Amino acid sequence: MLRLYNSLTRKVEPLDLNQESVKLYTCGPTVYDFVTVGNWRTYVLSDWVIRSLKYFGHQVDFIMNITDVGHLTGDNLGDSSSGEDRQENAAKREGKSAWDVADFYTKDFLGGFEELNLINPIKFAKATEYINEQIELVKIIETKGYTYQITDGIYFDTIKYESKGNTYGQLSTLDKIKEGSRVETNPEKKDPRDFALWKFSPKEGKRQMEWDSPWGVGFPGWHIECSAMIMAELGDQVDVHIGGEDLRSTHHPNEIAQSEAATGKAPFVKHWIHGAFLTVDGGRMGKSLGNAYTLKDIIEKGYTPMDLRYFYLTGHYRKQLNFTWEALESAQQSLLKMKQTLVRAEDSTDKNHNSPKRYEEKFALSLSDDLNLPEALATTWEVIKSGLPSAVKKGLIAKFDTVLVLYLVDSSQLPIPADVSQLLDNRNLLRKEGKFEEADKVRLEIEKAGFMIEDTSEGSRLIKT
Repeated sequence: MLRLYNSLTRKVEPLDLNQESVKLYTCGPTVYDFVTVGNWRTYVLSDWVIRSLKYFGHQVDFIMNITDVGHLTGDNLGDSSSGEDRQENAAKREGKSAWDVADFYTKDFLGGFEELNLINPIKFAKATEYINEQIELVKIIETKGYTYQITDGIYFDTIKYESKGNTYGQLSTLDKIKEGSRVETNPEKKDPRDFALWKFSPKEGKRQMEWDSPWGVGFPGWHIECSAMIMAELGDQVDVHIGGEDLRSTHHPNEIAQSEAATGKAPFVKHWIHGAFLTVDGGRMGKSLGNAYTLKDIIEKGYTPMDLRYFYLTGHYRKQLNFTWEALESAQQSLLKMKQTLVRAEDSTDKNHNSPKRYEEKFALSLSDDLNLPEALATTWEVIKSGLPSAVKKGLIAKFDTVLVLYLVDSSQLPIPADVSQLLDNRNLLRKEGKFEEADKVRLEIEKAGFMIEDTSEGSRLIKT
């Protein structure tokens, strides 16, 4: 049974999974710029939760959103209903249309998603494809009496919500959210905590992304999209909702409030999971600091997406993890050593090793203990170094790797460049001709290209390092 920390109850507890399929939603990226390694940590966390659920035999219905409209710059200052739209800002910055910006960064994100071998959701739900659903949801909330209109839009009334016996902001760790004094906000708002459900387009100028609505031309607020998408694709209530810890302060409390106000059903989400921030060189990561590294930066420096996954495995998801190039180098070398040790494993006569079942139990226990992946990784190392027969050892590691996804045993899913495949063919031909010294030189070229060779009775195969 998988036990995870629930941000709502503030304790580690078993997931409430009484039905056949687990309904799971993960907050995806706002596609106005490249996704950073800090963002990827959250998406890899989601992947590990899904794979762990599958490891324990559960079916998972998984949706991830892509925010391509409505996320305003005021979110950085504590008021997500103020500021400029990030897509429109990026359009000005890059001299493109907001639609082209969203399309470009969405494709980049999906490419990284594939490179990290993350399990695809049933659907990547784009906010701009659910405008009607968002409008309909705002209309329902309005009918229930939880909205009011001011100059710049339609807002959710948190005081009215609380007057009905509901608690606002219980998910947040910020006491100020409950006091209603986060920052100086729009003076027209009844309460500083109130947030926009629908924003009006400015009277001067024209937005690139805007739609007609019962209240006037405009665009949806940032928070409403997730509730609308969840209800459209998964229903009024879900089992698991995953996101970064930065969303815990306002975005997710707002999701809860507007959803439960609309449906009258609680809880909107049974289990909230939040991943901790990634620091860089012991400090904050930021584009202005020049250290908001991307997957492209990782690859250009000679590392692979799997090296990054290994690095993430070294820290618990609820604790900050410090990224340095030295730490990533260490992860790369550890992963390489792990693969080399496994490839060269030979049958042992040691009879004093643990049984395979004992290792399986230990691995499963690590997963169920609030996704203790550093401990699961340690168990994987134990198996590799154990005296288990080679075939048994590789079978166990292959099973563990359905969760870890480091390609420890089977690299067949990884694309092999044509030039590397040709080098392997040349090496095999040289060995057949007895030219072993020349063949060894070719082997070194293959290793420099990021692959190692496993020679078996059935032939040679390449393993991505």
